Amino acid sequence: MKNEFTGKHMAVIIVSGFGIIISVNLFMATLAVRGFGGVVVENSYVASQEFNGWLEAAKRQKALGWNAQMLMSENNHLLVKTTGIPDGVTIKAIARRPLGKPDTTPLSFIESTPDNFVSLKPLAAGRWIVRLTLSAPDGRTWASEEQMP
Repeated sequence: MKNEFTGKHMAVIIVSGFGIIISVNLFMATLAVRGFGGVVVENSYVASQEFNGWLEAAKRQKALGWNAQMLMSENNHLLVKTTGIPDGVTIKAIARRPLGKPDTTPLSFIESTPDNFVSLKPLAAGRWIVRLTLSAPDGRTWASEEQMP
């Protein structure tokens, strides 16, 4: 004896299919929201109005002639090699996780050898985005942001 394919069977197939699609979409949306810890800019209109100012600041920074290269040591201390900086420059950094739960770590540095600085505390293992700021006693500043492995 064969069973008939009725409207109830078709309704179950349609409801089940859409149920699976909706469940997968909700799951993926949840993963996406939990995996992004912030925004690129708070207000894109305001950012567009400030863009030319950012370009001018970048030109002033380039004219200073300062340069800094960030490296990670074997024991996860941040190493900064500088060139062209004046005496008395202080270095600070803020490291933040690019993905996952928001995590920020402020870093202070000491000069290990001339023009070479090392962070006082190590960073936890993983990926970081490090915002490095060099400040001279006369008020001039230089900043850079890099992704560290």
